[in-house]
Amino acid sequence: MMEMRNPFIFVPIKTGYGDGTGKVNDKHISFYKRRSRYVGAITLEPLYIDRGLREIPTQLGIDADDKVEGLRKLVDIIHGEGAKVIAHLNHPGRMANPSIPGNYFVSSTDEPCPNGGAVPEMLDREGMDKVKELFVSAARRAKEAGFDIIEIQMGHGYLLAQFISPGVNKRKDEYGGSFENRIRFPLEVLSSVMDAVDLPVIVRISGEEMVPGGIEIEEMIQLSRIMKDMGIAAVHVSAGTVCLSPPWFFQHMFIPKGKTWEMGARIQREAEIPVVYVGRVNSFEDIEVLKRDYDASYIGIGRALVADPDFIGKYTGEVEEEPRPCLACSEGCLGGVKKGKGLSCLMNPDVPGLTIITKARKKKEVAVVGGGPAGLESAIVLRERGHDVVLFEKEQLGGAFILASLHPRKKELRKAIDYFKREVERRGVEVVYKEAELKDIENFDEVIIATGSKPFVPPIKGLENYNWAEILYPENMPSGEKIFLIGGGLMGVETTSALAEAGNKVILVEILPELGGNMLPLEKAQLLKILKEHPDVELYTNTIIKEVKGDRVIGEVNGRYMEWDGIDRFVVLTGVRSYNPFEGEELPMPHYVIGDAKEPRKAIDAIEEGYNVARLI
Repeated sequence: MMEMRNPFIFVPIKTGYGDGTGKVNDKHISFYKRRSRYVGAITLEPLYIDRGLREIPTQLGIDADDKVEGLRKLVDIIHGEGAKVIAHLNHPGRMANPSIPGNYFVSSTDEPCPNGGAVPEMLDREGMDKVKELFVSAARRAKEAGFDIIEIQMGHGYLLAQFISPGVNKRKDEYGGSFENRIRFPLEVLSSVMDAVDLPVIVRISGEEMVPGGIEIEEMIQLSRIMKDMGIAAVHVSAGTVCLSPPWFFQHMFIPKGKTWEMGARIQREAEIPVVYVGRVNSFEDIEVLKRDYDASYIGIGRALVADPDFIGKYTGEVEEEPRPCLACSEGCLGGVKKGKGLSCLMNPDVPGLTIITKARKKKEVAVVGGGPAGLESAIVLRERGHDVVLFEKEQLGGAFILASLHPRKKELRKAIDYFKREVERRGVEVVYKEAELKDIENFDEVIIATGSKPFVPPIKGLENYNWAEILYPENMPSGEKIFLIGGGLMGVETTSALAEAGNKVILVEILPELGGNMLPLEKAQLLKILKEHPDVELYTNTIIKEVKGDRVIGEVNGRYMEWDGIDRFVVLTGVRSYNPFEGEELPMPHYVIGDAKEPRKAIDAIEEGYNVARLI
């Protein structure tokens, strides 16, 4: 067993905080230090072992000696908080980012990922020796920088998995074909690293790749037995491949929780080796299940520690507060990195930890108008800073975010609403359920307007009776109807899916050439695949609706005349417009318009805005 103060390991998550040099900076230090207080070990983000093998331009590197000083500084800081530090070493192979200048691509094969990417060069003996040297050199630098443990990536569709997977490895030499041949090169890399440094080694694998012809659990049990005999410290059992099954790789909320735990249990039991259990461990209940039902050797925590750096401290009772929940939405932890913003979180407006909530110099009476995510976040921060807060809400706390949580596959979003409600009550925010008028707020020192948005309905001749997103409430959800849904953006796509799952036939039309709008690509791909394969769903893009005549619709699809008939119900989800009831009014006090009331955006933007405004009042 590895020596740690507890079994909790922060697993590798790309931060995107770098400046392109691959070196440690203040953001990295703040981020990792903040998460080191209560865990047993911190795994840094995947460290590139060659500058031509980056996955993102802002990735940390361990490819050259000039990286050691910064890494040593970071390691020392983490050690100062009481946690061990793990160096996660990975060669992406054909999954290196093709948009980064200077990247190169090698693999067990000369075939690209079927979902896109560069065409790789099939590694020959000289190339394989170079790969081994890259791993060895990186491991030696990790040792020099003071890391306690090495983790080698053999899963998730990266290079070593590209050798192991029968679905990828089509070689005809001694490194292809049989299981023994496919694992030969990965084991050569592992052996070389273990010979080079006297540090414990963890190997990360995909228990299954979740694609036809991919890696299966039975072979991973065999591989784990072999690696146990070689002397590795533990196997880190995940699932999926970044190439063909990214939802499993990212453990998105659409994926059933617990599949990776079951894989880990089989490997721990049958290979008799310690296992790092991972996969959407984001509640105290999950930890209890892993301890009680799976006898977990180690528990890997990722996004839960992004959402709340004190998640483990709150579990152990060292911090007496409720944790901010991780929603497994990937909106900030994946979307933020892809957009170049860096690792962020819908529930945590300051993931790096560079801002500090301080007590206000002067206590004020502040009105917050609107109880959606932006208003709730601002009310909580205002109370934390010592202000008196009255929150005006017309209907129910949560705003339009409630509707997002009603999708059958997005129920985890409800955690956010419940958390905000409890925090508002715990912190003593006064909630007044009414639509605030000017006379209600005119005596406050400052006002935050977070009144959200209202539906936009286009003028369509004959369209008189229709539903909006309120159809998602269980008491409103129809069944057995033929529904015509106008608007194929995020809400339209999600509502179509929910209606179809409830047993309705759904026709979805969108004026633009593409469905899904600005949805996270990972989520969009999953939902559109489900809809395209659903027998009771019809999808139309480039569609203009001309007229509704009773149960009949007349329109154009790609400029060609089209009619639909027998419609039982219309649903219109063509976007929203900002709503500010005080627009044009002369407010006598400083005031701030935030969230959708300022400009319709995603919840992550609204919450961040509420946080930033409140911490400056």
